[in-house]
Formats: sequence, structure tokens, C-alpha cells
Amino acid sequence: MASSGDVHVKICAQEIIKYDLEIKALIQDIRDCPGPQLALTELNSQVKEKFNKLRLRIQDLEQIAKEQDKESDRLMIQADTESQRRQMLSNQTAWRKANLACKLAIDNMEKDELLRGPETQSTRQRKATKESLVETSSNITESLMSISRMMAEQVKQSEDSISTLATSSRTVQETNEEFKNMTGTIHQGRKLILKYNRRELTDKLLIFLALALFLATVLYILKKRLFPFI
Repeated sequence: MASSGDVHVKICAQEIIKYDLEIKALIQDIRDCPGPQLALTELNSQVKEKFNKLRLRIQDLEQIAKEQDKESDRLMIQADTESQRRQMLSNQTAWRKANLACKLAIDNMEKDELLRGPETQSTRQRKATKESLVETSSNITESLMSISRMMAEQVKQSEDSISTLATSSRTVQETNEEFKNMTGTIHQGRKLILKYNRRELTDKLLIFLALALFLATVLYILKKRLFPFI
């Protein structure tokens, strides 16, 4: 059975994919939008709403990565988060280009109308549409700059994590080398202790033989002194 963390990651990833597809469809609608301004404004409003939801889901995925116990799981989810952020940035760029393309089409329509005659209600609407598109383009640019700053911060965090992992790896290697040196020292000490024990046993045996020889000599001398004829 999958853990609750795995389930949350899958649900979050599915919602991200859903919002990504919806944003792409709305961007295509903006490219194909012939007007009027109200329709374009409505499409841009829907795109903004989808981007807000997508950004929240990406932040949820980033939080899930921070809560992982295993370093490998955390890095994997962080990599997925980075990929989703890059995809969101790509969609932001496509959104801006779609609005600029629509603006160009409206500009061409205004030029044609100016050549045909004086300003009409339709022309005034086109000018209002142009101003709105300029404002929308400015908002999108600000949003892109914000996304870029967020990605730069995330890249910095990833670099810090990699640096920490490299430091931990070196520490583990150094500890392993110390353990190897300690093992060699313990092995050498054990050999010296065994050698000392063997030497001590030999010394005890020699002392015992010397003492036995001494006692035998003393007994022999006493026997000769006390019983010279035996």
C-alpha cells in the first residue's frame, strides 16, 4: 500500500498537470480570439486564476519535498518541482506572446479603420483594447520576473543542499578511514598482547624449572651431608 506521502505527491502532480493543460488551452483561445475586448479580458482573467492555482500546487509539492525523511525522495520531488516551475514559466511566456499577437492583430485592424474613415465607436473600443493589452503585458512581465526570482532562490537552495551532501559524504569517508586505522591499531595491539602472554608463560616455565633444579640440588647436598654413606 502506498504511503500517505506518496498519495499526496500523486494528487498534487495530477492537479498540476490538469492546470497546465487548461492554461495551454486558454492561451490558444487568446491567440484565436478575434475580440471584442470583453472576451479577451475574460480569457485573461481565467488564465490568471489557473496560474494562481497552479502556483499553489507547486508550492504544496515543494512543502511535501521538505517533509520527506529520505534524502533521495526529497531530491527527487525537488527536481520535479523545478521542472514544474520551468513549465509554468514557459506557459507565462506563451501567454505574453499570445497577448502580444492579439495586440498586433488589433493594431492592424485599427490602421485599416483609420484609413477607411473617422474614428468610430469600434475604433474607440479598439484603442481601449490596446491599452488593456499593454497593461496585461506589463502585468505578465512582472509575473515573469517574480517567477524568475523564485526560480533563482530555488536554484540557490538546491546548490546549498548539494554542498551539504558533499560535505556529509566527505565526513563519512573520513570517519571510515579513521575506523580502518583504529581497526589496524586494535589488531596490532592484540598481536602484542598474545605475544606478551606467550612470553610470560615461557618465563613462568623457566622459573619453575630453575626452582625445581635448585630444590633438587639442595636435597642432593643435604643428602650427601646427612647421609654420606648412603
